Order: sequence, then structure tokens, then C-alpha cells
Amino acid sequence: MSFYERLESVDFKSEKDVVTEADHRSEEAILEIIGKAFPDDAFLAEESGESGESGEATDRLWVIDPLDGTVNYANGIPFFAVSIGLCIDGQPTLGVVLDPTRDELFTAVAGGGAHLNGRRVRNPGRRLSDAVVSLGLPSRGFGHQYREIRKRVRITRAMGSATLSLTYLANGRFDAYAQWTKLSLWDICAAGVIAIEGGAVVTSARGTAWFDIAMPSKSIGIVAAAPAHHQEILDLLAVD
Repeated sequence: MSFYERLESVDFKSEKDVVTEADHRSEEAILEIIGKAFPDDAFLAEESGESGESGEATDRLWVIDPLDGTVNYANGIPFFAVSIGLCIDGQPTLGVVLDPTRDELFTAVAGGGAHLNGRRVRNPGRRLSDAVVSLGLPSRGFGHQYREIRKRVRITRAMGSATLSLTYLANGRFDAYAQWTKLSLWDICAAGVIAIEGGAVVTSARGTAWFDIAMPSKSIGIVAAAPAHHQEILDLLAVD
């Protein structure tokens, strides 16, 4: 947080994708800690890339986003997070998401439930008409889907951090999360484990498996929701 609202420069990775010194410093610190504790493990990190061969399902792979919501961070909007996931034999097994602005640490281990600051949390499974949904759809070609979802839920939001939006399924701050594409493994690895352990169903945006270590960056779509609503949201998003 030492750079928050004190940034002197912001670099552009692409026309709309930025990176700050905080991203690099955070990633360096995380990799140093994990490297000392687990020197034989591989990693996939947003800024520094991958140890080992691309797409290889190593026995133990740490998937790291040092700062998800960089645009929010760079603009002083307090909605961003640090995400650390662990895949074992290609399957997400552990998730840790830190929201430093709220001093909140979400954690989950597959089969062990989801926790917020050490306290067990669970998605309450509200009615769809009462649902608050984090929604990220393309600006073109999805007007009908957007309108149909808006009709059926209380309200939709677009917050600028996929990691936090997906994580919030675990304790019901969001009742559903739908993002058609543009996500990467480091956006979803930890948060997906936490959401599932909080009781949500998580799939790809087309209803298939939500995680595959070989998926390219910026290609992933996600739908996550309480079990009673997941299929309906998938159906509402369907394209011909």
C-alpha cells in the first residue's frame, strides 16, 4: 500500500492495460517468499511470466496476480487485490486473496471451505430477483443478454477487479459473476477455489470446465453463481 495514491508513473502494457511499480514490487516479494519456502515449485505470475515450459501442468504451480485491479489502484479507487493460487497436478487446490484496503484475507483449500480472516463464510443463496451480479460483457453483440439479465436481478455492477468479484461469491457480497472473456489464469485461480468452497458453482462462460492450465491469457470467460441460479445465467448468456 506504500504506493497507493503516491504513484509517480504508470506504464502501458497495451492500449488499455497498465502496470505500476506496485505490481512489480508486490510480485517480487511474493516470489521471494514462495521461492524460499518451496524452492522446487514452479510459478506463473502476471508480470514476470512462467517458470518451466508454457502450458506445462507441473506437479505444483503457484499462479500469482500481484495486483488485480491495477487501473483502480492507479486511479485511487479502493477496489483491488493480491491473488495467490496453488495448482497441484493441474488442479486449483488453494486460494488466497488479500484486499489490503479493507484488511480482508480470503482463503480456501479444496474440500476445506472458504474463510474470511479465519472465519468460515458461505454464499447465502438469495433469490435471483434479489441478486447483485458482477457483469462483464463485450460492448458489442451482447445487448440482448445484458437486458435480459438486468430484468431478472436486483442490479448489476462492474467493479474493475475480476479477482475480488469472483471471490465475493464466497460470502454473498455478489450473488453471481459473469465475464464473457478477457480473463487470465491469474485472475481466476485463487478466487475460483474460494468461490467454490463458499458454495458457488463455477464454470467457463460456455458451461465447460472453468480452469485449464493451457488456456491462453486474456481468453477466459467465467460464470459463477449459487447452484440454484447458475444454469439460468448460462442460458441468459447463450449466443447463437
